[in-house]
Amino acid sequence: MWCDSHCHVPYEGLGTEAIDQAREAGVTRLVTVGTDAEQSRLALEVAAEHEGVWATVGLHPHDASRGVATVQPLVRGQQKLVAIGECGLDYHYDFSPRPQQREAFAAQVALANEHGLALVVHTREAWDDTFDILSSVGVPERTVFHCFTGGALEARRALSVGAWLSFSGIVTFKTADDVRAAAALCPLDRLLVETDSPYLAPVPHRGRQNSPALLPIVGAAVAAAKKADVAEVEAASWEGAARVFRL
Repeated sequence: MWCDSHCHVPYEGLGTEAIDQAREAGVTRLVTVGTDAEQSRLALEVAAEHEGVWATVGLHPHDASRGVATVQPLVRGQQKLVAIGECGLDYHYDFSPRPQQREAFAAQVALANEHGLALVVHTREAWDDTFDILSSVGVPERTVFHCFTGGALEARRALSVGAWLSFSGIVTFKTADDVRAAAALCPLDRLLVETDSPYLAPVPHRGRQNSPALLPIVGAAVAAAKKADVAEVEAASWEGAARVFRL
């Protein structure tokens, strides 16, 4: 049994039928992730309607200029809400000004701490500021660096603050040696796997729409990087997701 620790269902053409397709592929638990008020609302609705699906509420750094107040009301009274995020910093695209990204990230770290929820972090080309904000506000007890794109240095840094690393289909990409190095050193009890669907379909499906049903391919690639049995990664990532999100 696999748990997709990070996907977006429904989103950009990926419908809820993907949940049934995932089950047929052995992916029996999904965490569907909010990126703004609308997507967070949808995630909560899908989680309420489907067994084995949980939701997060968050404001993506691309949308940080909308303000955390747009998603904050969704946090209270939700039985299947397991995390705040995805939130963080993205200095690659800078779709929102960096000061607003930092403000929104800090506010969501505080929100996770306030409500005792896990935190799902998106960071791209912003490692130092990401760790500075986490240190300043306080690292939530259950923090996940989703779609981990760093190398061994960044992996050790994240692990040193008690975080989990979640690996996506990027681990299958030809140029992703740094990510495979990070997967190799990540302890099994700090490792999660995800699809980030509908994005980042793993090889040999790269360039097509991704879906949670492809998660076993990601898991097998992580196992290869670790020189471990696929069953070990399957069991460890399942148990890790249960701990992080209290499933």
